[in-house]
Amino acid sequence: MKQYLSIKDKYTDAILFYRMGDFYEMFFEDAETASRELEITLTSRNKKDTQPIPMCGVPARAAQAYIARLIGNGYKVAICDQVEDPATAKGLVKRDVVRVITPGMIIENDLLDEKTNNYLLAVAEKNGVFGLAYLDISTGAFRVMESLEEDAVVEEILRISPREVLIPESQKNAPHFRAIRERFSEKSVSILKDRVFDYTRSRDRLMEQFKTVSLEGFGCEQLKSGVGAAGALMFYVKETQKQPVAHLNMIETYTLDSYLLLDDMSCQNLELLKNIHTGSKQGTLFGIIDQTQTGLGGRLLQEWIRYPLMDAAAIGDRQDAISEACTKTAPCKKIREHMKWVRDLERLNSRLTMGHANARDMIGVKESLQVFPEILKILESLTSELYDFKGEPDTLTRLADHIDRAIREDAPPTIREGGIIRPGYDSELDKLIQMSRDGKGWLARLEVQEKESTGINSLKVRYNKVFGYYIEVPKTHSEKVPPHFIRKQTLVNAERYITDELKNYEEDVLGAEERRASLEFEIFNKIRREIVRNSKQIQQAAQFLARLDCLLGLADIAVRNNYVRPEITTDGRIYIEDGRHPVIEKMITGERFVPNTIEMDNQANQILVLTGPNMAGKSTVLRQVALLVLMAQMGSFVPAAKAQVSITDRIFTRIGALDNLSHGQSTFMVEMQETANILNHATGKSLVILDEIGRGTSTFDGLSIAWAVAEYLHDLDTIGVKTLFATHYHELTDLVVTKARIRNYNIAVKEWNDEIIFLRKLVEGSTNRSYGIQVARLAGIPVQVLERAKKILHKIENGENGLDSLSIYAGEENTEEKKAVQLNLFQKPEHHILDLLKNADIYGMTPLEALNYLAELHERAKSIVT
Repeated sequence: MKQYLSIKDKYTDAILFYRMGDFYEMFFEDAETASRELEITLTSRNKKDTQPIPMCGVPARAAQAYIARLIGNGYKVAICDQVEDPATAKGLVKRDVVRVITPGMIIENDLLDEKTNNYLLAVAEKNGVFGLAYLDISTGAFRVMESLEEDAVVEEILRISPREVLIPESQKNAPHFRAIRERFSEKSVSILKDRVFDYTRSRDRLMEQFKTVSLEGFGCEQLKSGVGAAGALMFYVKETQKQPVAHLNMIETYTLDSYLLLDDMSCQNLELLKNIHTGSKQGTLFGIIDQTQTGLGGRLLQEWIRYPLMDAAAIGDRQDAISEACTKTAPCKKIREHMKWVRDLERLNSRLTMGHANARDMIGVKESLQVFPEILKILESLTSELYDFKGEPDTLTRLADHIDRAIREDAPPTIREGGIIRPGYDSELDKLIQMSRDGKGWLARLEVQEKESTGINSLKVRYNKVFGYYIEVPKTHSEKVPPHFIRKQTLVNAERYITDELKNYEEDVLGAEERRASLEFEIFNKIRREIVRNSKQIQQAAQFLARLDCLLGLADIAVRNNYVRPEITTDGRIYIEDGRHPVIEKMITGERFVPNTIEMDNQANQILVLTGPNMAGKSTVLRQVALLVLMAQMGSFVPAAKAQVSITDRIFTRIGALDNLSHGQSTFMVEMQETANILNHATGKSLVILDEIGRGTSTFDGLSIAWAVAEYLHDLDTIGVKTLFATHYHELTDLVVTKARIRNYNIAVKEWNDEIIFLRKLVEGSTNRSYGIQVARLAGIPVQVLERAKKILHKIENGENGLDSLSIYAGEENTEEKKAVQLNLFQKPEHHILDLLKNADIYGMTPLEALNYLAELHERAKSIVT
């Protein structure tokens, strides 16, 4: 217990898995936590003591599954193993922590999503500059950036969606990290000493890791905060992994203005990677366009979705590659067949480099590298620059051949018990294997020899793990046993003996088995070191194969779903002819998806106000435009007849609002915060998607806010912002009178026998009806409620807004219990006065009739004010 407590004292924030024989044991609070989280029995040590020690344990062979559950719940696990041979240890076997597994420090495939990166992120601030770095230890990805904008850094952290975040101790309560603490659980945030983020120390750590004399080659030498964050990551990696991590051999410096940015809420609203309801990839953009054959290709595709490009030339390069793949289908089909044999080279390389791999992982590397030359040969028929591998394929081929010569196809998952090296690879090993194999034959010959020499035909030569090799003689023949037989065990009907010859042979055979296992482990590590020496080449091949997988997958989906290549421009125009929603068109059943054409620019069609009833398809059109712009800047083809997309710097969405009551925020507050973010950060190159602004408050307040927002976006920096604005406030259609770049559109419907048919077609012009009652009928509202609603609507539309005419009760008598309907939930009553004025025949009235008419309007106006 002293040993346990001394080790636990160094890892207070982790659950300590303490190795005792075939079990990992946990004690004290760790045991109580683990028993609860893992649903295992909590027992105690020294039960007779007045205060027994809480204790629980799991079998070492099954520990992986239990660790996975703890990590999945946000805990850290420190693995404490025996670090000396119990057979040679004097007294207590020495133990120490050999690795700390945290949510951001996972390399085991069983604990990872194949097509999702597992990021550890560090963030720091110095002199108003925010530095951010993140890495995936399972793949070797490592990136760093800086920004002066606090909001931009927070949004970037949310977009990266790390499993674990590192923060300096002095800044853990800083206001700019409030959003991080709110978004990530307390278990997912680790606090480190400020000195860990020190620039000089961090720079030294990175140079030592990359074996360079500066960071100039990576473009981050001058990024004080960024390098501080990256150095903190390296410190954390070494502290938790307890060994070198050679596959972290470079860092990529990037800037946010190189990519089209979407804030976290827009990513959720557009359901890019996760379904907003289920959290799965089904029903998402990624779920539809992901045709990758490999895990490394799937991870890269997610990165392309999160980081669409701003460089027209780079977008064009991807489009050229996809276009070529669309036309040269035969060779690309062959490549995709070969890609099925490509394993996750990135993660295999990481496990091998860190010493956590087995022989089967080597076989995975071999199989991937063996098909690589075939893939490169087929690619010779393609001309795109992106299909050109810049590495050294011959080196990789030699490595694959070496693994093939050495490692058995049927190698076991363990690496210390033998059975992993092919016969013929090592002569010394072959001798030891032969010695082990000859054991049965030698024993059979010995048995025949002893039978003949003793005359005991029932004599047997056998082996068990307790006594080793022995000769068994029935008791009925005990008198025939020769003097050189040494008795070892007496049974009911037999005696067991050994001889000097048998004992010597046992030492040779068992020694051979031990030497064989030790030699195989030594050979395995020698091959592993060769793989590590070629780690960079393997990473380069993995990155190339990931890109190839993405491009061919996007080409495949383009051909199968009739996508077109969009024209990328910088003229501010977005033109999508017969565009289709990439997800909904594949998921709807029972009806044909209706394509729609959208044209937006900075001259005449900058803000499109969309009206129409609920369920007609306004939100689909809004999301569709945003997704197609994003896909175009990914380099992907898009679902449309024709498309022209001007480079867009940001896509903002305000689509629906979920209550955030746990943080004291109402629907309307969330709505206004999202709108404020748009108004404060949108530029002339942005695309804004607004769906129903202002509906979280009263009608008049909501209308006034929506109106002012539309005007602001129209006039922003005198050039305005391209905006799609869906609304039920039909008054907003009057904006076309005062704002030159606003246009009205509506989703067409057809009325038939008091019902509506959704045509799903976007047409120019506005509508002044919401068809709310008809939609309520489709939703299953009881008939009596619908009939009463129609009566109330009719009275309101005719200006009958007094208590007598708008009782919410079905009866016609006026009683004191009757309540007035809140008119601002419906059409504004002053509209009726406007209608009366518009329809008045003022030229046909006598002066007295005109005065009486004016008096009537005056009374109506007073009743409205009242």
